[in-house]
Amino acid sequence: MDVKQKPDQSHSLSSRTVKPVVWGKARHRISKRNIDPDAIKIGYRLNKFGFIAYLTGAAVQNLMQGIPPKDFDIVTDARPGQIKKRFSNTYLIGKRFRLAHIHFKDGKIIEVATFRRAPDPTREENRDIGARRRDTYGTPRQDAFRRDISISALYYDLATEAIIDYVGGLNDLTNKIIRIIGDPGERFTEDPVRIIRAVRHSARLGFNIEKTTERAVTSHRHLLAECPGARLFEELKKDLSLKTRSVFQSFRRYGLLKTYLGLPGQAYESDSALFSRLTALLDVMEEARSAGASFSPLELFALVHWPWIELRFPDTNGDIHKAIDDIFRRNTPAATIPKKFLADSIEILAMVRHLNQSLRTGRWKSSWKRRAQYALASRISFLIEKKRLPREGESFEGLHRRFLRTRYRIRKSPRRNPAQHARDSIKQDSNPDPRSLD
Repeated sequence: MDVKQKPDQSHSLSSRTVKPVVWGKARHRISKRNIDPDAIKIGYRLNKFGFIAYLTGAAVQNLMQGIPPKDFDIVTDARPGQIKKRFSNTYLIGKRFRLAHIHFKDGKIIEVATFRRAPDPTREENRDIGARRRDTYGTPRQDAFRRDISISALYYDLATEAIIDYVGGLNDLTNKIIRIIGDPGERFTEDPVRIIRAVRHSARLGFNIEKTTERAVTSHRHLLAECPGARLFEELKKDLSLKTRSVFQSFRRYGLLKTYLGLPGQAYESDSALFSRLTALLDVMEEARSAGASFSPLELFALVHWPWIELRFPDTNGDIHKAIDDIFRRNTPAATIPKKFLADSIEILAMVRHLNQSLRTGRWKSSWKRRAQYALASRISFLIEKKRLPREGESFEGLHRRFLRTRYRIRKSPRRNPAQHARDSIKQDSNPDPRSLD
């Protein structure tokens, strides 16, 4: 049965009396064949003991769009202890709010959370900052309204196969709109990371950001500088993991790169040509990823910083590693990069510089291959030079050997002096383009 919803009230946090929109199984495209069987088993067992069990979050949104979900998160009215009592393979995690992780073979984990509500700061027990940040148990409606984006607040009832919408997410999904639930300014002030999530969703899905939300993104983006840096780093890794090009284009459009990345972000926002060099590399990376290649966060972080780093020392012939380290020491992004991660990234970028230069100078050091980050750096260098990743049997070292053969035109001939032949060849072809070595 469908219940009509007033569109002017559906996105207000104070709209507690609006009935949800409910789409029966005949009105939507979700099939249980596309849901993880273990998630269905969890739902059935919770239902058997009298509890509600809904799929929620990106899983419902993806299923509605015909996209296979990566994760199947479940939300229920069962408390964490009640979940653990009924599933022996359950581990409870979390300090602010307890979550149940139900483990299956091959390392699969399905997360089951209890419905919660945003705490009321006017209540006596919530007046201190720590308590204000603590979530408390709630109803399905309260749980939906505390979520960030309307299209991610849909529920799929595993018992009835119905879609339940308290916040206008079905309408926004149909119209391809990203909308913050409630007043965007208030929600961004509560948690500025919601700004990143709204823009990221828009970029990845190709949806428009609703006007009120969009204005609040621009007027509240400065609040990102006040977020914990470690949290922003975790968000950055998410942005690097999927459709990075479109996400970074949207971040640039809304002026988020400067805060997020610091000096490189500022450079990418102010220099269109430099940003085009970055997006060209990201295009190559995305093409490789769509063909099945995977990239580590270290590779992606280094690749994103390479166009900016490369311009910082075009004529540097000294200690490349120290030069890059000094550059990063002067950078102060809002995201806090862990020391080990940053040190490894600097090592990769320095090695990329050495490898790329070797194709111009012909100089090669066998010791490079013994360095810890050589494998990742050589992949990035190959990608930069050849606009693709190495195929089976290819390597950057092989590319370098082919470059030397082309540059010096070495031919075995008993009648000619090899040294003189090399000098003559250099005059003919002093600097071949490595990209032509196919």
